[in-house]
Amino acid sequence: MPKLKTRKAAVKKFKKTGKGKVTRRKTGQNHYNRKDTGREGMQKRGDIRLTSADEKNVLRAMPYVK
Repeated sequence: MPKLKTRKAAVKKFKKTGKGKVTRRKTGQNHYNRKDTGREGMQKRGDIRLTSADEKNVLRAMPYVK
């Protein structure tokens, strides 16, 4: 059976946690952050979990991620 190719873009954007959940970075962090309130800035910092349907597709794109 041949090797499966990993989608490099998916590896760079998503992380798999120890329990198998897939997380991604929150949007809106690159620029125009000066006008955000302190609360908005703090809420942007954490990673969020993908939905189960998206999670399945992302894990299929990253077959060798442990």
